[in-house]
Amino acid sequence: MHAFSHGTTSTTTAIAIPPSLSFPLIEAAFPRQLHPYWPRLQTNTRTWLLERRLMPADKVEEYADGLCYTDLMAGYYLGAPDEVMQAIADYSAWFFVWDDRHDRDVVHGRPTAWRRLKNRLHTALDTPEDHLHHKDSLVAGLADSVLRLYSFLSVRWNARFARHFHAVIDAYDREFHNRTHGIVPGVEEYLALRRLTFAHWIWTDLLEPSAECELPDAVRIHPAYHRAALLSQEFAAWYNDLCSLPKEIAGDEVHNLGISLVVHQKLSLEEAVREVRRRVEECITEFLRAERDALRFADELADGTVRGKSLSTAVRACLGNMRNWFSSVYWFHHESGRYMVDDWDDRSTPPYVDNEAAGES
Repeated sequence: MHAFSHGTTSTTTAIAIPPSLSFPLIEAAFPRQLHPYWPRLQTNTRTWLLERRLMPADKVEEYADGLCYTDLMAGYYLGAPDEVMQAIADYSAWFFVWDDRHDRDVVHGRPTAWRRLKNRLHTALDTPEDHLHHKDSLVAGLADSVLRLYSFLSVRWNARFARHFHAVIDAYDREFHNRTHGIVPGVEEYLALRRLTFAHWIWTDLLEPSAECELPDAVRIHPAYHRAALLSQEFAAWYNDLCSLPKEIAGDEVHNLGISLVVHQKLSLEEAVREVRRRVEECITEFLRAERDALRFADELADGTVRGKSLSTAVRACLGNMRNWFSSVYWFHHESGRYMVDDWDDRSTPPYVDNEAAGES
């Protein structure tokens, strides 16, 4: 089927979405929006990637806009102050570059380089001010982006964000081990690990500075709020698996829900695709139910006090952006050059990755 792009191009263009990746409910019930700061966001993040030496100038020039990293974030964190939106977009761009470095370390068999990077990232996360000028551009880039994120809310929020991201780094390490040893995790093991490698709770944490309100634990872990947050992230992770399956099969990957279903539940590739689609569709319909429960919870928070009204407003803002995540993720996967494997010269090597810059010379 065809859908219309509202991404980086100045004209509206039709996007052909394969039936296996098409979800009409997303297109009908989750209207797409972009943060009004988006055009400046794109320009500034492109500049930041260059200044931080995270991508070579020729790669930035040729590929950065087409990768649509800023579109993804600008379609998610609506209502965020401009400086919050910029910090999130830069951090997200950093995350994609880190993911590519991790992938290249696996592909080129560099366990020592990966362990060194992993340890440096753990340290930089806790003391970013000491790593702004680190010789490894990925370490310095993380330090710069998280230092800005740490400036918006409290020390308590910062510690939670760091705790969540330490877990993500460790999950990437487990994925490195699995991939280098050819281990395909079982379905339940994979799903638990995927919540970390996709950074479910990082993106959920960032809803709060976007809403300019730090939520107390009692609100964040309330079943109604937590379930809506989890479903929005599960949709994104599993839809990513569905869309990236051709790329990951070409790259000899082991970390994909479809691959895990084929190996451990003995499904054919076609059956695995149908099962991942079923799970994705269930996330969408379950979110619509969870959203109603969470909105009732937001109403209950408005107890007549100033604090109650503030929390209620913030929860509604966060829920609205959880909803935005569905459309933003959906369109990103059909607009970003990151998933256009058929256009690559080598289906296992992304053209926007610079091997020499990643330490392969």
